[in-house]
Amino acid sequence: INIDVKKGEMVALVGPTGSGKTTVMNLLNRFYDVTSGAVLFDGVDIRQMDLTALRDHVGIVLQESVLFTGTVRDNITFGKENATDEEVIDAAKQANIHDFIMTLENGYDTQISDENSVFSTGQKQLLSIARTILTEPDLLILDEATSNVDTVTEERIQRAMDNVIAGRTSFVIAHRLKTILNADKIVVLKDGNIIEQG
Repeated sequence: INIDVKKGEMVALVGPTGSGKTTVMNLLNRFYDVTSGAVLFDGVDIRQMDLTALRDHVGIVLQESVLFTGTVRDNITFGKENATDEEVIDAAKQANIHDFIMTLENGYDTQISDENSVFSTGQKQLLSIARTILTEPDLLILDEATSNVDTVTEERIQRAMDNVIAGRTSFVIAHRLKTILNADKIVVLKDGNIIEQG
C-alpha cells in the first residue's frame, strides 16, 4: 500500500475487519517493523529513529481506554508527568471532561483504578483523550474512539476529538461515516490492499 500524507491532514482508514487498518497503525508506531518498503516521517525512515523519540511524537487513543490506579491527575499526566495544574485542566477542558471531574468529591485528586472507577466507558475515553492532548503529539492515531458509547457521549467525544485533531496530522480508523465527514483523505482497505482513496 502507498499512502502519502501531508502535515496537518486527517486521513480516515476504512474497510472490513481484517483489512489491515490496525496493522497500518501498528507500523506507524513501530509496534513491529515493515518487512519490505518503508514508513517515512519527513523523509526519514522510522527504523532509523530512536524509538522513544518517535513515540514521544505519536499520540494514540484506542477503542478500549485504560485507566491506571492513582488519582485522576495521575491518569491525565501519564505521558507528561511534569505537567502543571494549568496544563492538566486545559487538557481536561478540551476533552470535555473537566466539568465532570469537578463534581467528584476530591476533583483531580480522586483515587481511581480500572476496576474501581467512577467513570463510564465514554468518560474513560474522554480522560484518555485529555491524556493525549496533554502530550501535544505531532501525529495522532485514533482507533474509532466512539464505537462503544451512546449518542450523547459520542457527540462529546467527537467534539473532544475535533479539538485534539485540529492542526495535527492524524489517522483515524473509522467504522461510522459520521467520524470521517471532516477527513481530508479517505483510504479504503480490503485484504491488505488499498482499493480506493480520495
